[in-house]
Order: sequence, then C-alpha cells, then structure tokens
Amino acid sequence: MAAAALFLEIRQRSQSGLLIIRELKPERWPVDITVMPSSIELKMDEDCKVFNLPREVRVVPPSCRGLQYVPGDGLHMRLLVQAGLNTKVLPAVGESLKPKKSCTFYCQSCGQSIISNQTFLRVLSLPSEDWNDLVDEWCCHPSPFNDSMLHPQNGDCFLGPNYLLVDSGSISAGSGLEILDTDSQDAASNSSSSISNSKGNSRVICKRCKTLLGEVMPSGVTKYYFTELLIQPSEDSFPLIPRSAYIQSALAHSLIDLSSTRSTFRFSIRGTDGASYILIWLLNSDTFLVESAGNMAPSKVFTLLEFGMSSDSRPSEIWKAVKVLYHPCVKSRNKELIDAWGNDAGVRTLIFPPRTCLELLLMLSQSNVSLPPSLRWMNSFQVAFLKM
Repeated sequence: MAAAALFLEIRQRSQSGLLIIRELKPERWPVDITVMPSSIELKMDEDCKVFNLPREVRVVPPSCRGLQYVPGDGLHMRLLVQAGLNTKVLPAVGESLKPKKSCTFYCQSCGQSIISNQTFLRVLSLPSEDWNDLVDEWCCHPSPFNDSMLHPQNGDCFLGPNYLLVDSGSISAGSGLEILDTDSQDAASNSSSSISNSKGNSRVICKRCKTLLGEVMPSGVTKYYFTELLIQPSEDSFPLIPRSAYIQSALAHSLIDLSSTRSTFRFSIRGTDGASYILIWLLNSDTFLVESAGNMAPSKVFTLLEFGMSSDSRPSEIWKAVKVLYHPCVKSRNKELIDAWGNDAGVRTLIFPPRTCLELLLMLSQSNVSLPPSLRWMNSFQVAFLKM
C-alpha cells in the first residue's frame, strides 16, 4: 500500500479524466477503493492510504466506468472530473513586454542582467514567416512590400513564435552581454557549445555563463530566443524559475499560439547549427495533470511535477500541460520522416540553440519514462507532456 501512487490525466473541455492507481499489484488484493469528490481511499485489512486531490479538482464518483487492471500500469478507470483554472501557469515571455514600459532582460540560465531598463515604443507580433509568399494573392498590382518593412526600427520590438527581434542600435546592453563574430575561433572554443550560424550572423552570448542568447543579423537586427531570456518589468523582483520548467512553458506557449492562430499542429525542432533534433505533433492543449507525491520520490525517474513539489508534499498538485507526440532525430534517427516533414507545408519549423534542443529532448524523454507504460506510445510516436 505504501508504494501505491496516483496518476490523473484530465481533459478540460470534455471534463473527463483517466485515473490510474499505480503499483497496485494483484497479489495485494482484495483492496477496497473508495472514490470521493475530493479524495481517493485505498483500504486493505488495517492498512489505509488516502490520496487527497487538489482543491481545484472535483471528481464525480457515480461516473466511474471502464474499470480494469493493466499489467505494469495498475488499476485504470475513467470518470467525469471538474478541474478549476487556479493553476500555476508561467506566463508567455512576450506578455512582459509592453509599449512604453521599462523592462529588464535576464539570462535564464544564470540570472545575469543583460539588458537593463529597456523601453520599447512599439511591441508588435510578426506575421507568419512565409507571409511574403501570399502577397500575390492579396494584391492586384506588383507587391508594395519588401523585407525591410519587417525589420524593427529604433524603439521597436517584434515578437515571433519563439523569438523577438530588436534593432541592435536601440538596445542599451549591460555588462553581461557579449557579441562574438562567427570567424572568431578563440571565442567559439570558449563558448558552451560550438555554433555554426547561417549567413554569417554574429552570436550574442551571456558573458557570465557563455550561453547562446541570440544572434545579430547582417541587417543590424538582433534575434533573441524566448527560451534563453527572462523578461521582467524593471520594478519587479527577479523570480527563481527552474530551467526545465521555463523551457517547457516557453515551448508550450509557442505550440499553443501557432496551433490556434495558424492551424499548425506538427513542428520540426531544429538547432541554429542546422541539425534536426525533434519532430513534435501537438495532440492536446487542454490537459491538466495530477500526480501523487509517491511518484516523485527520489528513487523514481524525473516526473512532470518536480517543479514546486517536494517528495513529502500533500496534497497532490494540479498542472496545466500540453500533450505531445514526438520522435527523436539525433544521430540520424527518423531521417525519412524528417525529409517527409521538411517537404510538407503543414509542418512549422522552430529554431533554438543546440543546447536548448538537447535539453528539450531530455525533458521529453524523462516525461515519457515517468508515464504509466501503456501511455508511453501512440502508434509509432512517443508520448510526453510539457507543463506550463
């Protein structure tokens, strides 16, 4: 009974949930299981264990159906679940950027202040990167547009799906920022990873930890990646956010935004070195996860709820998450699928620093192995959750 753990996956739109009581083996039966609106109780002889659900979650006991034991997983059941919205959701990076409001940029890896008290006159969202291909459909005369129209001017900040663009001359960079030319071999050897940027872009790195933050393009525009920056209003204190939680949240926000605005659900994660790292298929964006502390013991593999949870915390917490299917692409894996997706107009490419791509792949893999075995695969894809 002490080893029993709870896993609950909730779909917010349908108010349905899959409840799995893990590590409940047949040799320990008979076990009395009582499902109550705010708790799950297990009782065997004099031994009793209670899983207290988060206060945002209310289950409907009479709706329990599909009760079955799955070897290796535990006891499965489906039921109606009402899940609240008072969950810990890290805000999207761009939400901290407001016109005429002072903000400070920090390196997310080490906390170094890289741009202090920066004020933008305009903060605008960029259109799809292939917008220019549709100009002929919009205009009955030669295109009045050109690429320079999407280059930020002094005081501008343009927001992409996973990056922001600023005019290099308008940034009041602090002492924590360093610009490295691509032909600087000594600088490359001192950085945390060897990057081969396209088009001769200069690299922007954190002077303290040498993390790649972005790149300066020949046009004088600087691109910063959301996963590498923490942007806060200048008057606010600096929050401590674990990098694993930050990267997952930043990517989840990008996937949700692109799926809702551009009906894109398949994504190719590539590095600034040009290599493919992950193929991702967004499955659900209305998911809540609840997991008992028993699944987060030090002897267990990393779980999705390690952020903000201790091994003895009670009750369980609820997290908003996105459910994804993915294929690893490192070491020439899934090369045929990479080529097929690369020629598909419905697949969106997201580019990140190589180190971040590897970190993301590790997080997806750790998420996958923490799931009950029967939930780890869907068709030929591996399943994982990105918590927000």
